[in-house]
Amino acid sequence: MAGEALGILLISGGHERAHYAFVLASGAAAIGRRVVLFATNQGCRALLADLAEFAASEADVTARNVASLDELREAAQMLGVRMIVCEAGLRMADLDSATLLDGAELAGVVTFLEAVGAAQVITL
Repeated sequence: MAGEALGILLISGGHERAHYAFVLASGAAAIGRRVVLFATNQGCRALLADLAEFAASEADVTARNVASLDELREAAQMLGVRMIVCEAGLRMADLDSATLLDGAELAGVVTFLEAVGAAQVITL
């Protein structure tokens, strides 16, 4: 499987799905897969610079000695995961692009589809 691309489509704004999107992204990138994570609608929240709304869930995760969403995002960035935030989805979630994580790219679904081509896509 190493080397094959992976697209991750994050639609949900919940911590559990956001956390696992980054588990998958960082894991796939760690074994050499090219990864494109596309967040839309409430899923855009996972790419906000400030994860304050996930604080309670993050405390629960770290109390169990599991990597936090913040740690996973940092790993994904270091491993070269391309993170795209959907322009329309950002508006639907009533979020401001100025609040996004450094390195998150603002684009549309066409950019995501071009980036993943015929690759495997997982929806969370």
